[in-house]
Formats: sequence, C-alpha cells, structure tokens
Amino acid sequence: MNLVGELVLARNQILQFTDALEDSSFTAATQRLNLITTELQERAMKTRMQPIGQIWSKFPRIVRDLAASCDKAVRLEMIGRETELDRTILESIKDPLTHIIRNSVDHGIESPERRREAGKPEEGLITLRAYHEGGQVIIEISDDGGGIDLERVKAKAIEKGVIGTDAANRLSEAELINMIFQAGFSTAAEVTNVSGRGVGMDVVRTNIERIGGTVDMQSPPAGGTMLKVKIPLTLAIIPALVVTTGGDRYAIPQVNLLELVRLEGENARRSIEYIHDVPVYRLRGSLLPLIHLDEELKSAGVARFDHADSQEAPDNAVHEVSSDETVNIVVLQADDRNFGLVVDEVNDTEEIVVKPVGKQLKDIAAFAGATIMGDGRVALILDILGLAQKAQVLSGVGESSRHDEKGASRDGDDNVTQPLLLVSLDEASTGAIPLSPVARLEEFELDRVEWANQEPVIQYRDRIMPLAFLSREVESSARHRDHATPEREDSDDRGETMQVVVHSRESESIGLVVSGILDVVMADVRASARTSSGSRQSSAIIQGTVTDLIDVDSVVSSIVPLSTERADAGLAGGTSH
Repeated sequence: MNLVGELVLARNQILQFTDALEDSSFTAATQRLNLITTELQERAMKTRMQPIGQIWSKFPRIVRDLAASCDKAVRLEMIGRETELDRTILESIKDPLTHIIRNSVDHGIESPERRREAGKPEEGLITLRAYHEGGQVIIEISDDGGGIDLERVKAKAIEKGVIGTDAANRLSEAELINMIFQAGFSTAAEVTNVSGRGVGMDVVRTNIERIGGTVDMQSPPAGGTMLKVKIPLTLAIIPALVVTTGGDRYAIPQVNLLELVRLEGENARRSIEYIHDVPVYRLRGSLLPLIHLDEELKSAGVARFDHADSQEAPDNAVHEVSSDETVNIVVLQADDRNFGLVVDEVNDTEEIVVKPVGKQLKDIAAFAGATIMGDGRVALILDILGLAQKAQVLSGVGESSRHDEKGASRDGDDNVTQPLLLVSLDEASTGAIPLSPVARLEEFELDRVEWANQEPVIQYRDRIMPLAFLSREVESSARHRDHATPEREDSDDRGETMQVVVHSRESESIGLVVSGILDVVMADVRASARTSSGSRQSSAIIQGTVTDLIDVDSVVSSIVPLSTERADAGLAGGTSH
C-alpha cells in the first residue's frame, strides 16, 4: 500500500506537466499511466478491505455474558456483516463498538419486570446495522429500551458541575443528549465493574473522531436509543479539495464538502453580515457562520472584511471588501452542523495520499495529517471537525448564556444597543424582533398551513408548531387559501410562500410569520410609547425609519397555552384544507 501511495504521488506530479507541454504523445502516455495507476490503486485497496463481520463475531457472547450478569434477557441482531472496511479502521473501531454494545445492555435495556409493566416482551433487542452511504460506512447500534432520561442527564450534569442550572434549563434535547459524551459523565446509580466510572463515551467519541468519523446519539420519543457512527472507508488515499490561504496549500476531505460559494465585490459587501461579532452569510434563507482559515491558523496576511452598511463594525474587522475583491467560501459539514470556511483561493480536486503527522503535531486539532503535492511540497490536511470545535461552531452548550451576556450593550445611561432582526410586516410597516431567541429563519409554502381549533399550525420537524401572523396580509392570504375551492386553488397563487421566524422557548418552537426578512442590525432601542395594542406596543427609529418593536414575549405567551391545551387534549393533527 505504501508503494501504491508513492506511485499515486508520482502520477500526480507527472500530470502537472501535461498542460504545460503541448505534446500529444506525452499526453497519451500520461493518460495511460493515470488509468493503470488508478486500477492498481483500486486493487490494492480491495486487498486491505475486510468485512466488518470479523469484529462483530465476538459481540453475541459479550451480550449473552453481560445480560446474564445484569439479570436481563437480551437478543443481538446483526445486519450488514458483509460491509467492507479498511483493515486499519476495523482495528480502530473494535473497542468503541464493544463499549457501545455494553452500554446498550447495561443502560439501554430495562429489566424483565419493567419491560412487562411497559407492555414489552421480556427479551430486549439490540440491533447492529452497517451499510455504505456517500463514500462512508454507517454503523447503527440501536436498542428497544426505555431511551435516555433527559431530566436525569440534566440533574447529573448540574450535580457534577459540568454546567450551571440556568444554562442547563436552556439546553435543547440534542444538547442534553450530547452531555453524555462529556469526560467523567455517567448516569449510573452506583459504580460496578460494568459502568459508573465515568470513563467511556468521551473515549468512544475521541477514538472515532481520530479516524475522521463522527458519533451521533438519538433517543426518539417512541423509546429506545440509537447511536449512528459515520467513518471513512479508508485512511490511505482520499479525494480532497485543495485550497490556498496565506500562500500555503491545504487539503479538505471531500466527504465534508457540501458546496462552493464565490462572492465578488459589491455582492460580498452586502452578503456578509455580523451577529455578535461573528460573520455570517445568508445561504438560501439560512444563516451560515463563517470561519476565516487564515485567522484560525494564525497565518500571515490576514485580510478580513467589514459589513458594508453596518455602522457597528466589529473590532476585528481589518478592511472593507473592495470592488475588485472576491470572497471564496467552502461550505462544510461537521457533526451535522454546516459552516463556511473563507479561503484565499480554491485550486482543484485530486486524490491525495494521507501521511500521518509527527507525534509533536498530533495533538493540534486543526490537522488530520499531511500529503505530498505534485510539485513535491507538503500540504496539511484539515481536520474539519477539529477546526469547527476550535472555532466554537459546534459549541451549543452555553450558547444561550452568551447571547444573554453579549446580546445587549449600553452606550450610555439611557441608550440600549442590541442586535435586532428587521422584518417587513405589511406593505408600509417594518418591525424589529430581538435576535437572541431566534432559532432559525424558514420559508414555507402557504399550502402547508393547517388549522387546529381555529388556530394556524404547521408540521415542522415531526412536531406541530403554532404560528403567529405578524403580517395581516399573509394571514389574509392563508385564510383565503384555506377556504378556497379546488378550482380557485388550482388557478390562483399556487406556490405562494411565507417567511417564518422560528422562536425557541424551552422545548416549544413558535413560528412568527412576517411578509419578509430584511436585515440584522445593532440598534438603539430607546422606544417611544404607542397607543396601539397587541404585539406592537412601542417603536424606535432604526436606520432612519420608524420601526415597530415586536413584543415577542406577549405573542409567545398567548400562543404557548394554546399549544399546551392541544397537547393535553390529545390533538394529533387538526383539520386540513
């Protein structure tokens, strides 16, 4: 395999001369060399591939012995034994998978008595499933147990000092589940030879991430727990995108790459915005946090940009984007979060041979390895997950508290400056919504609005989200479509959409429907009293326009009891048009 790797490097080096030398014979020879090298590489890779069933073979006995020691009845079902992986990766995942299986038996499956009380069969079921997807191997470990007790996780986290009480109460379900991966964390009632020592899931995640994989844990409302492990097929030769920043080249594994965005001149000036001094780009209605690769790697020649229209420029802005500058954004995915990596140049895609970095550099989170480019120079391979963690893109814990601390600032005794989301309410009116509780900006078709107890709702992420129409025009259009005849519906306004600001409050999501989403600004919200009632109780001058300040708390408070009543009444869907 090492010789094949060296051959691939030599092939890449020779291919660089093909464009420079206009010689048809040389071009034909290099193309032939390329084909032979690719075929030889594939065959060498196949010799390293082994079925995952080789490491699964010991799991039935582990489950049987552990179930007997815990006085439980557990059955193990394995699907996808023939799924092949690189031999080195198989060795790396053997111990993490063993620990997950032991956790499923000890923590996941309930005792026979509790299963009988819950109406389940006494014998619990653990399912192991492996399959290929998108150039990766997905391993799912699921059980039909009682699932994760989120209140117990929260109580243990507070007890162990991992997080404060206020911050813990603001965590979402996904963030609470991720607390299980904290070092020293365990929900076991007592320490045994199986569990309770607080050493396990953090090591599992570390070992999986070390080989370029990810771990995701889910506990659906129906019960049970599922861990999804995503790992690369091989660590030897991978396709990568080569980028340049600060005069140095870096390789980004294509498995993390979603798309490329190029902004030029005035478009870049308008498109880059700042929220809490963090640059963001609005990509198809979603805010994409941006990371400057040169800043994260502390390279020379840092060149960042200002938001063109913002008078509240962040302190770390160096200069504005000029009319002839371009911004290259590499959109990446790390641990189910998307972010943009700003680089100087995007070069090309090519297959690279992964070389491990020296032991002196192995603890640097931003790099996963190195490779030798066609010109003989070394390029570092970026560890996308490590880079995202270093830049705090994935830091969900404590995010709400940071918003509380940084969300508003005082410029004087009376002036309060805070980030606001400017929205269009009606044709002639503009509103401002505090940014800190805003979870997402979404766009839905009006056809998706349903009515439950005469109240508008929408199905959002497998839950019922109540809606509050801040725009009378959109509300009128939605009600018009609800009562429209099929003939009128076919001929009138099909495909009309609405803009929704998703507001999070505890475990509830509430959609605030507006006519349009305009901008994010830092503004003085010293308000003058208004005589109007409802959600628009005060106003302020923002960007030279009188803007209604939306009292989101009163809007949400009027909706949340309604959604709670619907849940208590067992309402499952409502009447749909």
